Amino acid sequence: MQARSPMYERTLRRVQRDLTERFAAGFTADEVAEVVTRGRRQLEENGRHPEFIPALLEHWARDELLATARAEGRALSPLPKLLFVCEHNEGRSQVAGALAEHLSGGQVLVRSAGINPTGRLNPHAATVLAERGIELRNPLPQTVHADALDAADVIVLIGCCEDEADFAGRRTLRWDVDDPYAQDLSTARRIADELEARVRALLAELEVPVLEQEVARTAS
Repeated sequence: MQARSPMYERTLRRVQRDLTERFAAGFTADEVAEVVTRGRRQLEENGRHPEFIPALLEHWARDELLATARAEGRALSPLPKLLFVCEHNEGRSQVAGALAEHLSGGQVLVRSAGINPTGRLNPHAATVLAERGIELRNPLPQTVHADALDAADVIVLIGCCEDEADFAGRRTLRWDVDDPYAQDLSTARRIADELEARVRALLAELEVPVLEQEVARTAS
């Protein structure tokens, strides 16, 4: 495989480490590494945007491992699986997902998606998370896939007005939270504060221990 930058390689090692931890109940570290290596080879051979490969690889490898686990009856992680959905996956669902993963200390499995993803990311999303010491790890907006719906224990619809028929039979929450699109940073911060409060309440309901440290916000 083609050599990449040190940062790129570190990110891919982080992806493999995270997947190994998440699927430890049913897969060995070597099995996870084989899936990651295979996915990386395919994406690097076909991809024109290497900056997106780590995020795409994490989603692809996770889907491959889930499919194998179901087909072969392997154990999956007992951790709660949350899917955050907003209209475009540009801001609210991205921020909520990152908050849930961070505040739980990795004790929930999180994905985010959009009903009609635009492929763009709200520029304030990474900022409001960085102010909380959180890295936006999967910035590429994603559409809602059937496998993500099937895997989720709780689906959180944030400001979506889509027909609920697509989510029938699944535990679904609706959060009426303002859209940060075309808003200033101050408004995006307020929205992030509201999302954090809701995420904390959801984690408490799921009996997932929540980090309680105060976050020092950088002054604007």
